[in-house]
Amino acid sequence: MSKEKIGIVSTGMYVPKERMKGSEIASLSGLPIHVVTDKMGIQEKTIPGPNDHTCQMGIEASREALKKANINPEDIDLIIYIGEEHKEYPLWTAGIKLQQEIGAVNAWAFDVALRCGTTVMALKVAKAMMTSDESIRTVLLAGGYRNVDFIDYGNPRTRFMYNLSAGGGAIILQKGYEENELLETALMTDGSFSEDVVVVAGGTKHPVTEEALEKRLNYLDVLDPEGMKQRLEAKSMANFLQVIRDSLGKSGLSEADIDYLAILHMKRSAHDYVLNELKLRDDQSIYLENYGHMGQIDQILSIELALEQGKIKEGDVVVLVSAGIGYAWGATTIRWGKQH
Repeated sequence: MSKEKIGIVSTGMYVPKERMKGSEIASLSGLPIHVVTDKMGIQEKTIPGPNDHTCQMGIEASREALKKANINPEDIDLIIYIGEEHKEYPLWTAGIKLQQEIGAVNAWAFDVALRCGTTVMALKVAKAMMTSDESIRTVLLAGGYRNVDFIDYGNPRTRFMYNLSAGGGAIILQKGYEENELLETALMTDGSFSEDVVVVAGGTKHPVTEEALEKRLNYLDVLDPEGMKQRLEAKSMANFLQVIRDSLGKSGLSEADIDYLAILHMKRSAHDYVLNELKLRDDQSIYLENYGHMGQIDQILSIELALEQGKIKEGDVVVLVSAGIGYAWGATTIRWGKQH
């Protein structure tokens, strides 16, 4: 078992040029514009262009991360694909395609999935594999997201998902790298929500048929909206805060040590609630109102924006936090900068 520290060498993002304005969402859904922009917190969001396929966006983000780190792709030992299951082909290991496209000829690859919790979960998996296997020294986590394709703006049951957008992200980890140390991760899942939010048609239970398409069963839907709302309200925020505190505690820290919170896009009131509960200022996070929710890519985007804006400094404690349909909650703690 290796005791070497594991650090984040670089990150990379691919952000589509195409945008959907909050006013357009309001028009399509019949909601007042102020509800979309203020309550839902969507000024605009990214949507995929004609060539912005899921894995391809992860490939572009990987190239950016490799360029920033000045790392030869042949030095990568492992690729963990963190993109969505909705991708170029329904049955396909996207990580292997990504490996080929970036020239990581000495790596091996596999895909993981935990909805919007995938990046946080993959950081835990990567660290465990790097710690237990001496041959794994450099790991690339990368993938894309465009579940915006599954949104029917005429379905009020999926209103809380109108923020879904598109983008690609990548993280390069290296064993023995003495900066941006990856500390500990905490995860929670609750299977009582596992079939609340689904795309009904397309699996073995309900194959895609002409009738299914006519009924728009190929879009995301909520099968028990009132039941889910009541059950989720009792657990969601408590679990969200719990994984943050657990991640910090396992890292030998507390919520008072947080300098920056890389949080997924959610409605404005929920975002403010989390900051308030953790006694954080508004400038200790970034509200992604001009990007929407890129699923598991949100945390990578938040880090990059924070570094650009000077919100993350040397020695800062950075916490990445996510919540995913299913339901899953996860948080990872990072000690940013050089280790003294």
